[in-house]
Amino acid sequence: MEISASDRDLIAVMRRYFAAQAELESLKAQLEAARQAAGEAIGVFYDPRQNAEHAADLQRSHSLRAEMASLMQRAEAWGRAASGADEHDRSAAEAEPEE
Repeated sequence: MEISASDRDLIAVMRRYFAAQAELESLKAQLEAARQAAGEAIGVFYDPRQNAEHAADLQRSHSLRAEMASLMQRAEAWGRAASGADEHDRSAAEAEPEE
């Protein structure tokens, strides 16, 4: 079975999505452990303007979330396009007269 370029692109998008998700989960666990160890309030700790020590990690978590949203939008667009193509193929097949 041959995989199309479009399918390879989708696979690459989803691999990156799951890699970003794993990185985000790890980062969230590290940040929460640091927050609890510091005894900081959630609102203060997770505000990069008030928490210079962890500001880079907080910004990274926001970037990962944005990247994941973008990747999922790409995957959804691929799914809609594939679904539309399938529907078009079915309609064309139904419109052909049988011999």
